[in-house]
Amino acid sequence: MSFPEKLMADDEDVVEHLHPHWITLVGPVVAFLLICGLSGLGFAFLPDSAKHHGEHQFLLYAIIVVALLLIIWQVLVPVIRWRSTHYVITTHRVLIRRGVLKHVGRDITLGRISDVSYEQSLWDRIVGAGSLTIESAGEQGQETLINVPHADHAQQTLNRLIENDSVRRSQPYGGAGPQYGQPGGYPAQQQNPAQGQYPPGQQFPPGQQYPAGEQYPPGEQYPPTQQYPPGQPPYNPQG
Repeated sequence: MSFPEKLMADDEDVVEHLHPHWITLVGPVVAFLLICGLSGLGFAFLPDSAKHHGEHQFLLYAIIVVALLLIIWQVLVPVIRWRSTHYVITTHRVLIRRGVLKHVGRDITLGRISDVSYEQSLWDRIVGAGSLTIESAGEQGQETLINVPHADHAQQTLNRLIENDSVRRSQPYGGAGPQYGQPGGYPAQQQNPAQGQYPPGQQFPPGQQYPAGEQYPPGEQYPPTQQYPPGQPPYNPQG
């Protein structure tokens, strides 16, 4: 099962794309070596082919078939399971994908995560692995990821992303689009004294003051190169 990159949002970036730690492949490698060694011993103790030709052939094929079945079961399947397990941390969520024939997937948005913890044994610290536990709201509130590479670093990364996501969500427009005081947004040092903000759809010309208590007519702007005549009352579109 491959990582579904087509499900990524336009403003979503992958921070970490992990598979389980290589320590999970130690068992399949040891099993492969044992199967090959036992098969070699079986071939060595086969009866003499010249005297027992039929029995020799039968035992030879039996050893080969059993060895292949054991390799598929104890080596190939775990390797495929390891390769098809994805722990993906993005700027918006944590994606978990598991399974070869039966696919299992879960997405946890950063805003729903309440706690992230990790656990490492002495052996995990030596090889650089560990278990990562994610607490979130919902029916399946806890998700434990086993044999995560550098689980302590993954926990710190998640905590940092959760904090950044919280700041992003607290900003106007969810952190998207022009912001106040930035290019394309309202000028940082100008306000409408009467309203506390600009009229919808209008911007006050730079370098000019908005007359207190007055409002521009809808759809009009004060000419940028014209000032009020000295000693004259403020501009009044009704008079």
